[in-house]
Amino acid sequence: MKYTKEQRLDIGRRIYDGEFTFATAAEEFEINAYTARDYMRLYRDTNGLPSKRMSSDGLRSPASTTITSSTPSVAPESLEQYKEMTKEELIQALVQARITEARLKKGYEVKGDGSIIQYSNKNTK
Repeated sequence: MKYTKEQRLDIGRRIYDGEFTFATAAEEFEINAYTARDYMRLYRDTNGLPSKRMSSDGLRSPASTTITSSTPSVAPESLEQYKEMTKEELIQALVQARITEARLKKGYEVKGDGSIIQYSNKNTK
């Protein structure tokens, strides 16, 4: 073992806090990137912290946020409603619009909380 548990936890904390990516930590401490990831997981699990999604290059992904129930289920009708939205609300509205567009291309629409699926007549056989 090259590093003590305290040192591994410190490396993991620095990765978890965004001070290092897996790749830069691997270079800095002369360990494998997967070992760096394991150190970050050790730190996270030891302290009972939530998981932070990372992209394959070891950078935090801004798209890793979850859609909350505060997202409006109906898209705003006017430009003024968009102007009043926060950045997060605009992102969620865009995501919802893209999901709805993809579903309509496949021939169905989801009603309410998602338990009711209404299929289009033109795409069913």
